[in-house]
Amino acid sequence: MPRQTNFLQEATARQIVQRAMSIIHHSVNVMDSNGVIIASGNASRLYQRHEGAVLALTENRVVEIDEATAQHLKGVQPGINLPFSFRNQLVGAIGVSGDPAQVRAYGELVKMAAELMVEQAAMLDQHQWEKRYREELANQLLQGHSEPGSREAMAAYLELDLQQPRIVWLLELYEPQPQALRGLLAELEITQREALITMTSFNELVLLRPACMRQGVWDVQQERKLAQQLQHEIQQRFGLRLIVGGFYSGDEGVYRSIQTARAVQTMAHRLKLPQHTLFYDDYPLPSLLCDLGEDWRAQELSRPWQQLSAQDEKGMLRNTLRHYFNQNCDQTKTAAQLHIHVNTLRYRLQRVEKTTGLKINQLADVLQLYIGMLMQD
Repeated sequence: MPRQTNFLQEATARQIVQRAMSIIHHSVNVMDSNGVIIASGNASRLYQRHEGAVLALTENRVVEIDEATAQHLKGVQPGINLPFSFRNQLVGAIGVSGDPAQVRAYGELVKMAAELMVEQAAMLDQHQWEKRYREELANQLLQGHSEPGSREAMAAYLELDLQQPRIVWLLELYEPQPQALRGLLAELEITQREALITMTSFNELVLLRPACMRQGVWDVQQERKLAQQLQHEIQQRFGLRLIVGGFYSGDEGVYRSIQTARAVQTMAHRLKLPQHTLFYDDYPLPSLLCDLGEDWRAQELSRPWQQLSAQDEKGMLRNTLRHYFNQNCDQTKTAAQLHIHVNTLRYRLQRVEKTTGLKINQLADVLQLYIGMLMQD
């Protein structure tokens, strides 16, 4: 049987010794595949070559050593030595010190425990590596570029199909709480197994979920249903906002999706939106405009609204315009919502025109006011 040392780490060997000795009250040694003691109940024996373990590993059998035999072997005390394996490969040996007749009954039990602990450690290590690869793949997809072949190699290791369309779900905690973020991540890793998940800040997680497709077309209604279902399930325990980006196909689809999700996030912050769940498809224009920031074009588009703000100290005219735009420029509905007569509304709109030099009934002019509102509020 071939030997393998990769699966037996010193930390695991120390755990084997500690747990075994807490039960059987005999000194226990763990040797690597070369017969070197890497963990022991007797610290003075560490990193010594154990001849009994070498023999047990070489011949793949249990080696018992009595008092008389121990005197003729280097670095050996009376006891029993058993080779143990993982995935049909020898990884080391277990030694239990004492009279072989007394410790023989413990040997197989300690060996079985050691094999289980090595298996558990290997599975945990594999899980951690898979988690890192999933995070790295998510980050590369979000960035929109990577080293040639890097994505493909990670996807192959994870057995993921890069051709599967994905969409960005951005989860933002209202308050940065590390413990809450860890709890949210742990839950999502269980409930959203098909998603690639990465932490992008102290209060934010990004999910790259397989998009809901029907006959090759994005099923936006099903996507909404799943997003709202997740929000309903976790909102009471985690105060957060869920933002669903736009859907795009192709190699750069995820990159474009995160850009739209970020635009919605910026808009939600600037406009102080109360909604817990937001979809880019519901706010494409305001999301894109709010994301212009301090660009000179943004300043130019905002100039009429700024003029209005300078003359509207109490904010009555701006508040009227907000309701007017929210009602799709329907004067009757706007007046009803504001609890004013429609003639009062018209008078206010005329004041807006006089202050800004724009015409409310001209599409280009009213659009400029609308854009200014989005970018300045």
